Amino acid sequence: MLIAEVSEKFDLSQDTLRYYERIGLIPRVNRNKSGLRDYLEEDCRWVEFIKCMRGVGLPVETLIDYVRLFQQGDETLETRKELLAEQHKQLTARMADMQKVLERLEGKMDRYDEMIGAARQTSGFSPVIFSP
Repeated sequence: MLIAEVSEKFDLSQDTLRYYERIGLIPRVNRNKSGLRDYLEEDCRWVEFIKCMRGVGLPVETLIDYVRLFQQGDETLETRKELLAEQHKQLTARMADMQKVLERLEGKMDRYDEMIGAARQTSGFSPVIFSP
């Protein structure tokens, strides 16, 4: 699969795909006889994995380390698992923080619904002092 096809499939620019390869975020992609990148199914799995992990905020440096460790083989299995476990821990903490913010936003929206409903029941809208 050529880079244009991979770009379209994963909704990533061709420049992003080249950058990911250049910095080691995805393993080196084979070239065809014309020298063009020829993405195999395994390459596409790497692109999908990296896009997924970056999408939830895992650091580029951590993912580069993971790819490097993967390329070193089975002797790095425990290290890779530890790296992923640490990212899992951090992601879980961020999700908990985000849940608190989400609940606060929902509470604010509920309060505005109450204020809007009350304003509609009166003859006119009167400003209500509301703290952030």
